[in-house]
Amino acid sequence: MSGLDFALIDEPHPPKKSKLEGKSEAFLIATACSNPPSGRVRWTMQLLADHLVKIGIVDSISDETVRQTLKKTILNRG
Repeated sequence: MSGLDFALIDEPHPPKKSKLEGKSEAFLIATACSNPPSGRVRWTMQLLADHLVKIGIVDSISDETVRQTLKKTILNRG
């Protein structure tokens, strides 16, 4: 297979290692359930991501990864 057919067929991608597992995921959930920072009404995904980087849980993380992690956790709990 080559050319246009090759370009249009999406091969399976290997799974990516999650940035948040175990204790770091639990910390994210606990933080999201805690009181927001002073001057804020609630935690945003970006605030949570910035907080995880600031305290050294991860080197970098996107707000989308935070959102997906929280969504996965909430949906698994029913």
